[in-house]
Amino acid sequence: MATDHSKRLARWMLAPSVVALLIWMIVPLAATIYYSLFRYNIQRPDTFEFWGFKNYSYFVTDPAFWISLMNTSLIVFGVIIISIVGGTLLGILMNKEFYGRGIARLMVIGPFFIMPSVAALIWKHMFMNSENGLFAIMSKLVGAEPILFLNDYPLASIIVIVAWQWLAFATLILLTALQSLDQEQMEAAEMDGASALSRFRYLTVPHLMRPITIIILIETIFLLAIFAEIFVTTSGGPGNASTNLPWIIYKVGRQSFDAGGAAAGGIIAVVFANIFAIILMKVLGKNLDG
Repeated sequence: MATDHSKRLARWMLAPSVVALLIWMIVPLAATIYYSLFRYNIQRPDTFEFWGFKNYSYFVTDPAFWISLMNTSLIVFGVIIISIVGGTLLGILMNKEFYGRGIARLMVIGPFFIMPSVAALIWKHMFMNSENGLFAIMSKLVGAEPILFLNDYPLASIIVIVAWQWLAFATLILLTALQSLDQEQMEAAEMDGASALSRFRYLTVPHLMRPITIIILIETIFLLAIFAEIFVTTSGGPGNASTNLPWIIYKVGRQSFDAGGAAAGGIIAVVFANIFAIILMKVLGKNLDG
């Protein structure tokens, strides 16, 4: 009896937070779905009228939408690959004993705590500037023409800027995982004549699969919503070369003042993100078991 009473009491105590969470999620989603079904220009509220699924049709048939979808996928995959490969290598290096290791670890992890807009400004003006940037100065020293990174390679530049920050996150997670690796097992494999590559392949990689899965899932959630880096550096250009889903929704809603079209784009983005997450969970979920 006491147990049933405790369970009911626990449910009543949790109820306010659950209700608040549902309201916090459902009300904005319902409002977005509602406005996506109407023609609604913020500058001309008198034109408010029901359009049904026309906003979705216009959004999906826009060639820029499919370009943004491809760019979004490339950003996600590019950043994840760089952060996992680089994070594994840096994690192994940072796990070694050497003088100044504490400072080195702090410097490697530091970029993750820099705001995305600030990181984008650093890369835009200190590194990728074609006149006074570090890369331009290095090119001039060897007699080469500076590369216009943000003009000639806009999407690759965005991937590098974002990966620079998420590499620190991956390194932190993988370094923590490497510190829990059974060193006796590694030493036994070494004594049995296993090469460094074999030890990495058969001992280190299986041990890192679970943290790698977590990194992929967490990074995917945030990378689908990348906006500040594009806003600060390329503004989605040249043309639509670096446009992703959040940026095209911003263009429709903020620059064209089309609230209905932007709402439809937001719903499409939510559906895309959920499909992406379901596929990832199906593919990577087994690595989280056990």
